[in-house]
Amino acid sequence: MKLIEFDNVSFSYGDTPVLQGVSLSIARGQVVAIMGGSGSGKTTLLKLIGGQLRAQGGAVLVDGENVGLMNEAALYQMRRKLGMLFQFGALFTDLSVFDNVAFPLRERTQLPASMIRDLVLMKLEAVGLRGVADAMPHELSGGMARRVALARAIALDPAAMLYDEPFTGLDPISLATVGKLIRELNDALNTASIVVTHDVAESLAIVDYIYFLAEGRVVAQGTPAEVQASEHPFVQQFIHARPDGPLPFHKPAPPYAAQLGLL
Repeated sequence: MKLIEFDNVSFSYGDTPVLQGVSLSIARGQVVAIMGGSGSGKTTLLKLIGGQLRAQGGAVLVDGENVGLMNEAALYQMRRKLGMLFQFGALFTDLSVFDNVAFPLRERTQLPASMIRDLVLMKLEAVGLRGVADAMPHELSGGMARRVALARAIALDPAAMLYDEPFTGLDPISLATVGKLIRELNDALNTASIVVTHDVAESLAIVDYIYFLAEGRVVAQGTPAEVQASEHPFVQQFIHARPDGPLPFHKPAPPYAAQLGLL
């Protein structure tokens, strides 16, 4: 079943088009990567799913419901189905690890304190960090902080998980650990996971499908095996980190010498 679906979605910031006729879908049990250069619309895509932005063309569907038609109350209910791992974790710096993970449970449920305690410890155990429940965020390494943020994101057992650059700034061991957790938690919870990332190697190891965005469009897609075998110029440039290709290094500009007044 398709849990998240984009049907010919378009969105612009003012006169600048960001997404143009994007169609994609993510089913329960799938981990799907969204890849593309900076400014290709990847984070905008996540904001459209959460309802922070509204599509200006087409439809964004979450569990069969059109996000663009939801009022504030309906958006709040829909967001209960979503978990979000922000870039760099975004932990509350003045709350302990335990209270960070407990926060969504306290805000969105009426569960007794004893049950919240058990659930928090369960989520921390799932990411291997039950032993730091009383620590403060500044006492954690970058990888540990990201894992605590992941425990908080899954606190309410979301139907869909959104990951915004989850591997940024991590050392190779922490990166592999977080990647492994994303895959294992997705399979254990049977969620639909969207991973916005630039990390090609780790993504190819954990995802089921990949969409490549360029200039606001899906320019290529496929399974990891199909992507690795692809001869599509953009895919080749991206997975091999080539500076020259369909994604230009230079943005269009007037002649350099003329702009400097040398002509």
